[in-house]
Amino acid sequence: MSTELCPERPLFGGAISSSFPQRFQDASNIRQVPDHQEVFVDPSRDESLIFELLDFKSDVGDMGSASWFLHDLAREQDAEGFKLIEQSNVIDVPGLSYRNIPSVATTAIGEMAISKGRQGREAQNLLRVYVANIRLKGVETDVLVTAYEPILINPLSESANAVGSGLAVPASQSGIMPMCDVIKQSLSAFKVNDWSLFGSSA
Repeated sequence: MSTELCPERPLFGGAISSSFPQRFQDASNIRQVPDHQEVFVDPSRDESLIFELLDFKSDVGDMGSASWFLHDLAREQDAEGFKLIEQSNVIDVPGLSYRNIPSVATTAIGEMAISKGRQGREAQNLLRVYVANIRLKGVETDVLVTAYEPILINPLSESANAVGSGLAVPASQSGIMPMCDVIKQSLSAFKVNDWSLFGSSA
Protein backbone atom coordinates (compact mmCIF):
# COMPACT_ATOMS: atom_id res chain seq x y z
CA MET A 1 0.00 0.00 0.00
CA SER A 2 1.44 3.38 -0.99
CA THR A 3 1.73 6.17 1.58
CA GLU A 4 3.25 8.65 -0.87
CA LEU A 5 2.78 12.35 -0.20
CA CYS A 6 0.68 14.02 -2.90
CA PRO A 7 1.13 17.77 -2.45
CA GLU A 8 -0.96 20.26 -4.41
CA ARG A 9 1.01 21.48 -7.44
CA PRO A 10 0.43 24.74 -9.31
CA LEU A 11 0.06 24.27 -13.08
CA PHE A 12 0.16 26.95 -15.80
CA GLY A 13 1.37 29.62 -13.37
CA GLY A 14 -1.13 28.55 -10.68
CA ALA A 15 -4.22 29.10 -12.89
CA ILE A 16 -4.81 25.36 -12.52
CA SER A 17 -3.78 23.03 -9.71
CA SER A 18 -3.70 19.30 -9.10
CA SER A 19 -1.98 16.87 -6.77
CA PHE A 20 0.16 13.81 -7.40
CA PRO A 21 3.18 12.09 -5.81
CA GLN A 22 6.18 14.21 -4.87
CA ARG A 23 8.52 11.88 -6.80
CA PHE A 24 7.37 13.50 -10.07
CA GLN A 25 9.72 16.37 -10.94
CA ASP A 26 8.94 19.33 -13.18
CA ALA A 27 10.56 18.50 -16.54
CA SER A 28 10.83 22.20 -17.48
CA ASN A 29 13.79 22.36 -15.04
CA ILE A 30 15.65 19.95 -17.35
CA ARG A 31 14.34 20.64 -20.86
CA GLN A 32 12.14 22.94 -22.92
CA VAL A 33 8.41 22.22 -22.49
CA PRO A 34 5.77 23.79 -24.81
CA ASP A 35 3.62 26.54 -23.21
CA HIS A 36 0.41 24.49 -23.50
CA GLN A 37 1.93 21.58 -21.54
CA GLU A 38 3.08 20.83 -18.00
CA VAL A 39 5.31 17.73 -17.86
CA PHE A 40 6.38 15.84 -14.73
CA VAL A 41 8.75 12.87 -14.69
CA ASP A 42 10.05 10.26 -12.29
CA PRO A 43 13.44 9.49 -13.88
CA SER A 44 14.08 6.55 -11.51
CA ARG A 45 11.09 4.69 -13.04
CA ASP A 46 10.90 6.36 -16.47
CA GLU A 47 7.27 7.34 -15.72
CA SER A 48 5.73 10.63 -16.77
CA LEU A 49 2.57 12.65 -16.20
CA ILE A 50 1.55 15.33 -18.72
CA PHE A 51 -1.15 18.01 -18.51
CA GLU A 52 -2.02 19.58 -21.85
CA LEU A 53 -4.46 22.33 -22.91
CA LEU A 54 -5.86 21.94 -26.44
CA ASP A 55 -8.47 23.74 -28.51
CA PHE A 56 -11.81 21.98 -28.11
CA LYS A 57 -12.27 19.26 -30.74
CA SER A 58 -15.92 19.84 -31.65
CA ASP A 59 -15.89 17.01 -34.22
CA VAL A 60 -15.08 14.44 -31.48
CA GLY A 61 -18.09 13.22 -29.47
CA ASP A 62 -17.94 13.09 -25.65
CA MET A 63 -18.41 9.32 -25.58
CA GLY A 64 -15.00 7.80 -26.27
CA SER A 65 -13.19 11.15 -26.53
CA ALA A 66 -10.28 9.92 -24.36
CA SER A 67 -9.81 6.86 -26.59
CA TRP A 68 -9.86 9.16 -29.67
CA PHE A 69 -7.01 11.19 -28.11
CA LEU A 70 -5.19 7.98 -27.17
CA HIS A 71 -5.35 6.75 -30.80
CA ASP A 72 -4.17 10.21 -31.92
CA LEU A 73 -1.23 9.99 -29.51
CA ALA A 74 -0.28 6.55 -30.88
CA ARG A 75 -0.34 7.96 -34.45
CA GLU A 76 1.70 11.05 -33.47
CA GLN A 77 4.37 8.96 -31.75
CA ASP A 78 4.53 6.42 -34.58
CA ALA A 79 3.64 3.69 -32.08
CA GLU A 80 3.37 0.02 -33.03
CA GLY A 81 1.06 -2.69 -31.68
CA PHE A 82 -1.52 -0.24 -30.29
CA LYS A 83 -4.16 -1.92 -28.17
CA LEU A 84 -7.10 -0.21 -26.43
CA ILE A 85 -7.61 -1.94 -23.07
CA GLU A 86 -10.54 -0.06 -21.61
CA GLN A 87 -12.52 3.17 -21.84
CA SER A 88 -14.96 4.81 -19.46
CA ASN A 89 -18.43 6.20 -19.93
CA VAL A 90 -18.89 9.98 -19.84
CA ILE A 91 -18.46 11.34 -16.29
CA ASP A 92 -19.98 14.68 -15.19
CA VAL A 93 -17.51 17.03 -13.51
CA PRO A 94 -19.75 19.50 -11.63
CA GLY A 95 -16.84 21.34 -9.98
CA LEU A 96 -15.49 22.44 -13.38
CA SER A 97 -18.57 24.00 -14.96
CA TYR A 98 -18.11 27.54 -16.30
CA ARG A 99 -21.03 30.00 -16.57
CA ASN A 100 -23.39 27.06 -16.01
CA ILE A 101 -21.96 25.22 -19.01
CA PRO A 102 -21.16 21.72 -17.68
CA SER A 103 -17.84 19.97 -18.15
CA VAL A 104 -17.47 16.23 -18.70
CA ALA A 105 -14.59 13.74 -18.64
CA THR A 106 -13.74 10.33 -20.09
CA THR A 107 -10.75 8.05 -19.54
CA ALA A 108 -9.03 5.38 -21.61
CA ILE A 109 -6.13 2.95 -21.16
CA GLY A 110 -4.00 1.52 -23.94
CA GLU A 111 -0.72 -0.26 -24.62
CA MET A 112 1.74 0.63 -27.36
CA ALA A 113 5.39 0.30 -28.35
CA ILE A 114 7.13 3.69 -28.60
CA SER A 115 10.72 4.78 -29.22
CA LYS A 116 12.20 7.53 -27.08
CA GLY A 117 13.05 10.87 -28.66
CA ARG A 118 14.77 10.34 -31.98
CA GLN A 119 15.58 6.68 -31.45
CA GLY A 120 14.42 4.23 -34.14
CA ARG A 121 11.94 1.35 -34.01
CA GLU A 122 14.62 -1.10 -32.91
CA ALA A 123 14.70 0.72 -29.54
CA GLN A 124 10.94 0.69 -28.81
CA ASN A 125 9.69 0.26 -25.23
CA LEU A 126 6.32 -1.30 -24.41
CA LEU A 127 4.23 1.20 -22.43
CA ARG A 128 0.84 1.34 -20.78
CA VAL A 129 -0.69 4.77 -21.42
CA TYR A 130 -3.53 6.26 -19.35
CA VAL A 131 -5.46 9.21 -20.83
CA ALA A 132 -8.09 11.39 -19.16
CA ASN A 133 -9.89 14.03 -21.25
CA ILE A 134 -11.61 16.82 -19.33
CA ARG A 135 -13.84 18.77 -21.72
CA LEU A 136 -14.14 22.36 -20.47
CA LYS A 137 -16.91 23.29 -22.90
CA GLY A 138 -17.54 26.73 -21.39
CA VAL A 139 -14.04 27.82 -22.44
CA GLU A 140 -13.79 25.59 -25.55
CA THR A 141 -10.81 23.66 -24.19
CA ASP A 142 -9.91 19.98 -24.10
CA VAL A 143 -7.64 19.19 -21.15
CA LEU A 144 -5.59 16.02 -21.62
CA VAL A 145 -3.94 14.30 -18.67
CA THR A 146 -1.65 11.51 -19.87
CA ALA A 147 0.34 9.07 -17.73
CA TYR A 148 3.05 6.84 -19.22
CA GLU A 149 4.04 3.63 -17.44
CA PRO A 150 6.76 1.37 -18.91
CA ILE A 151 5.97 -2.36 -18.98
CA LEU A 152 9.05 -3.59 -20.85
CA ILE A 153 12.25 -1.58 -21.41
CA ASN A 154 14.23 -2.35 -24.55
CA PRO A 155 18.00 -2.81 -23.90
CA LEU A 156 18.67 -0.47 -26.87
CA SER A 157 16.49 2.32 -25.43
CA GLU A 158 17.95 5.41 -23.72
CA SER A 159 15.67 4.45 -20.81
CA ALA A 160 17.71 1.30 -20.18
CA ASN A 161 20.65 3.48 -19.04
CA ALA A 162 18.51 5.05 -16.33
CA VAL A 163 16.24 2.23 -15.16
CA GLY A 164 17.72 -0.95 -16.64
CA SER A 165 16.22 -3.11 -19.37
CA GLY A 166 13.60 -5.86 -19.12
CA LEU A 167 10.28 -5.93 -17.26
CA ALA A 168 9.62 -2.83 -15.17
CA VAL A 169 9.37 -3.40 -11.40
CA PRO A 170 5.66 -3.04 -10.43
CA ALA A 171 4.91 0.01 -8.28
CA SER A 172 3.31 -2.19 -5.62
CA GLN A 173 6.66 -3.99 -5.11
CA SER A 174 8.40 -0.63 -4.67
CA GLY A 175 5.81 0.65 -2.18
CA ILE A 176 4.76 3.55 -4.40
CA MET A 177 1.50 4.63 -6.02
CA PRO A 178 0.87 2.86 -9.35
CA MET A 179 0.24 5.07 -12.41
CA CYS A 180 -3.43 3.99 -12.62
CA ASP A 181 -3.89 5.64 -9.18
CA VAL A 182 -1.61 8.59 -9.97
CA ILE A 183 -3.90 9.65 -12.83
CA LYS A 184 -7.03 9.11 -10.69
CA GLN A 185 -5.50 11.24 -7.93
CA SER A 186 -4.50 14.04 -10.35
CA LEU A 187 -8.01 14.02 -11.85
CA SER A 188 -9.88 14.12 -8.54
CA ALA A 189 -7.71 17.04 -7.36
CA PHE A 190 -7.84 18.96 -10.69
CA LYS A 191 -9.04 22.56 -10.12
CA VAL A 192 -9.28 25.70 -12.24
CA ASN A 193 -8.29 28.65 -10.03
CA ASP A 194 -8.26 31.35 -12.72
CA TRP A 195 -10.53 30.97 -15.75
CA SER A 196 -8.85 33.95 -17.49
CA LEU A 197 -6.09 31.49 -18.44
CA PHE A 198 -8.39 30.46 -21.30
CA GLY A 199 -8.34 33.92 -22.86
CA SER A 200 -11.19 35.48 -24.83
CA SER A 201 -13.59 32.54 -24.41
CA ALA A 202 -13.44 33.15 -20.64
